[in-house]
Parts: sequence; structure tokens; C-alpha cells
Amino acid sequence: MIAENRRAQAHIDIPLILLVASLSVFGVIAVCVATYSIDSTAESLLAHIVESSSAMRQCFFLLLAPVIVAVIVNIPFHILRRFTRLAYVGGTILVLVTWVTNGAEGVKAWTDVIWGYTIQPSEFIKLAMILMLSQELSKEDRPLSTLKDFMRIMAMVLIPGVIILASGETGSLIVIIFFFAVMLFFSNVNMKLLLTLAAIAILAVLALYGAMIALDIEDYRLSRILAFFNPELSPLDDAYQMRQSQIAIGSGGFSGVGTFVDGSMSQLNYVPADWTDFIYATIGEAWGFVGCFAILIVYFLIILRMLYLARYTRDKFGMLIIIGVMGMLLFHVFENIGMALGLMPITGIPLPFLSYGGSNMTTNMGGVALVLNVTKNRSLSGQFATPQTHTTTFRYIRRR
Repeated sequence: MIAENRRAQAHIDIPLILLVASLSVFGVIAVCVATYSIDSTAESLLAHIVESSSAMRQCFFLLLAPVIVAVIVNIPFHILRRFTRLAYVGGTILVLVTWVTNGAEGVKAWTDVIWGYTIQPSEFIKLAMILMLSQELSKEDRPLSTLKDFMRIMAMVLIPGVIILASGETGSLIVIIFFFAVMLFFSNVNMKLLLTLAAIAILAVLALYGAMIALDIEDYRLSRILAFFNPELSPLDDAYQMRQSQIAIGSGGFSGVGTFVDGSMSQLNYVPADWTDFIYATIGEAWGFVGCFAILIVYFLIILRMLYLARYTRDKFGMLIIIGVMGMLLFHVFENIGMALGLMPITGIPLPFLSYGGSNMTTNMGGVALVLNVTKNRSLSGQFATPQTHTTTFRYIRRR
């Protein structure tokens, strides 16, 4: 009991901060390697970073991260509770406005900001939905037990979800569905209901894509899925990234070919988007199996650490925030590395803390900051806890 009380004490979790910081710093180096040019004259790592505009921008996002984390961590917990609905409504409106008024590369998911920078609102709404769902699922010991609760919570997911799907951001929608399912599991939802919802979702997706195939509707998302199942029979463009990524990772061997190597696949832009969605291919080529495995270990430790923190968070609202962020990061890692290895369809989901991108970095850092906010404000007295929800994560599971 004493050990459990000590683990449940309020604190800023240093191990989590160190793990995330190490990945983020390495991400700048990986982006720099991926954008290495044949015309480069740099001789030091710092010179290479300064020479790469993408690496410099990633440095900017990295330097901005502590500010974002500090602001979110210091938001009083009771204000965080009240902020959930505003964040959800604001995020949904931002996604809707972006879809209606803007477009990038045929996908209406980005909007211009300034100096060539763009933001991707579908990234930010992930955190808003985690907050909103945590609030709603923590109100009752058994969420979704009534038709009214079921309809309300499903509408919260479907309204922004449909807009995100219409804007072409299928990957973000899949991430939301995944962490929603994980949050339902840890919120003590009836297992039969959870499995029924999963079956309905799968059947709906299969029916949608089946209809598109039957009607011969052209869609890049469908082409990517078909390329995954039949890469040899698919047009070259549909399976090109996946094939090139596999070759690049395989060429790295056990310890990699090294960084900033003339004639390397990274330097020759052999893999499209190898500094964003396919950053893992760059890591595989430059650092080989050793580098790829080390990255997996760090991600595993981050996920494990968040599970540990959730386990000793007595407040259900706070616990579900941690679980939601964990689910979001877990799927990003699983899907991104899977598609880089050719084990999952290409969905355009970035690798957390490593892929280039301000919206991605801001969202992930914001998620970590929410976790730190929960651990900082949790209390043994349960002063922030919702009535009837003081049981911990694993007690919910055992009760099944």
C-alpha cells in the first residue's frame, strides 16, 4: 500500500520527458540525413543541419516544444476539465473551415499560415477529442450503457470524423477510431458492445471500398490499399513508395551505411517523402537494424511508461487522457513503421517525434504535456476525481 501510494503521488515525470526529448533530438538528425544533398559542402553535423531548410524548421519546432509543454502542464486541472468542450468545438470548426476553404495536393487538410508554413487541423483535433471523450467516458462507471449516452458519444466521434474523411485525411480518422476504441476498453465499457462496434466499423469500411471497386470509382486511398495486397499487379506509382522503402531499409543491413554518404538512397531521393512519412526508411538505411531496433525500444518504453502512469492515476478523467494519448502514439508508431516495412497499407501517418512537420510535432508534444499535467495534478485524496470512478486502470480490466 505504501509503495502504491508513492507511485500515485503528484509529480512531473522525468523519465517520460527524457525519452521523448531523446527521440525528438534524433529526429532532427534523421531529417537532416534524409534531406542531404549531392551539392552539400558541409563537414560537421551542425553545418549539415544549418544547410538543410527542413532540419532547421524541425529545430524550430523542437525549440518551440518546451514552451508548448510548459503552458499545457501549468493549466490548472479544473480549468482543463472546463476547456474540453471548447477545444472540441473549436477543433471541429477549424477542420470544417480548412476543408471548405483550402487544399493541398488534392487533399483539403492543410491551411497556409505564414512564410510557407502550413498547419494540419486534423492533427490538433486528436487532442481535443481525447479531452472530450475522457470527460464524457468518465461521467459514468459504465459508459454507453444507455441509448442516449451511446448516441451522444458516437456523434462526438462521427461529426469531426466525417469531415476529416471528406478532407482526404483517412489516416487521421483511423488514428481517432483506434484511440477511441482503446479508451472505451479502459473506461469499463461492456466488452460485447465494444466488439459489436468494432465489427460494425470493419463491415462499414469493407462495404464502402467494395462499393467503390464495384462502381470503378478512382480514389488514391483505394489504390494504396489495393497496392498493399497486390503490389506486383498494381500500377508502379501506387506501390512505388512501399517498394523503395523496403529496399532502402534492407540496404542498411545490420549497422547501416552511415550518415551523409554520397550516392546513398537518402542523398539520391530514392524514397519519396523520406524525411516525413517514410523517415523510418532513412533510419534503416543510415543506421541499419541497430538503429531501427533502438527506435522501437524507445517507443516501447514510452508506451509502457504511459501505461504505468495511467495505472496509478486514481482519477478516471486523468487516466483516460493518458490512455488516449498512449493509444494515439501507439497507432502512429505501428502504422508508420508497418507501412515503411511493407506490412501495412500506406496512409500518410507520420512517425511521432521523428517525422518532419510542425503540426505533427505540436500535437505529439501537446499530448505528452497533457500526460504530464495529469501526473502533476493527481492527488491521493482524489480531490479531482469524478464520483464513483476512483478505481484504477487495471481494476477495470480485472472486473471483467
